[in-house]
Amino acid sequence: MIEPDEDLLASQPNDAYFKEVFSQPVYAATFFRQHLPAEIVEGIHWDTLALLPASFVKQNLQQTHSDLLFSADMGGKEALLYLLFEHQTTPDPLMPLRLLGYVLEILQQHEQAHGLPLPPVIPFVLHQGPLRWTPSTAFEDLFELPEGQAQALLPFLPKFRHALLDLSLFDPAAEETDTQMRVVLQLMKLAREKKLIEFFTWMATEIVLKSMPEDLLRLSLLYALHADTNLDVEEIAHTLELNHELRENTMSIAQKLHSRGKAEGKAEGKLQLLQTLMGLPVSTDAELAGLSTSELESRFEELEQRYKTEFKRL
Repeated sequence: MIEPDEDLLASQPNDAYFKEVFSQPVYAATFFRQHLPAEIVEGIHWDTLALLPASFVKQNLQQTHSDLLFSADMGGKEALLYLLFEHQTTPDPLMPLRLLGYVLEILQQHEQAHGLPLPPVIPFVLHQGPLRWTPSTAFEDLFELPEGQAQALLPFLPKFRHALLDLSLFDPAAEETDTQMRVVLQLMKLAREKKLIEFFTWMATEIVLKSMPEDLLRLSLLYALHADTNLDVEEIAHTLELNHELRENTMSIAQKLHSRGKAEGKAEGKLQLLQTLMGLPVSTDAELAGLSTSELESRFEELEQRYKTEFKRL
């Protein structure tokens, strides 16, 4: 069960959505199985994948990086999978060096707790930034070696590379085979590109949502709401009503807003949308017309706190 951190979702929507989704081993396993090399995927017992309570991103990078560490059985031995979420504007050419530091910390902590031998650590970068990832993923490519000395020096250099999924180049709608992960990655891609109306159009016309867990669907819609506060709620309503599964099986947000009065103002729309997500009676436009923006925002914040409390009981 996903338990959204509403405060983090409001202040850091990209980071919060990543953590809420991928901290669930079922979604993390689906992601890794789709995007790691086949030989590694076949060797890991995915039902043993477990989230470890650790983070290695330094405080000054937490606005643009987030991380999760997992343990799994691989051929009777422990393997660690380190997933780093990177959503800064410009790809980081020092990423292999940064990852080397994180991997060393992981191994040092493991040695202190368990001794030798050390487990393999598989670093994976999920890049949400708008620009194509062009830096090398190999650590040794950071070095400028003297001419003619490469073969002599390479054995003395740390040698590793990190796996990479670059959402600026990856097309989840066409390339991701798992339905739930396809929705998650498509949303992350289009949210970063400020194309969320395109996401809702795609979701309504291309995706059958019967297999989408309600908590994941709610979280995804809340993420979209926080990722772009200028979304036109009425346009979303019209778009989502095209999907039969949303209309019939999940009592879609679009249908409820349409039947109880559409929002014309941003603040009113946010409040009505959250009321719908919670299954509450949706305030009509007339009921909200006499409230100031600050009063509307105050109601929205109160409802967010209530949603956070009640959702955790589900």
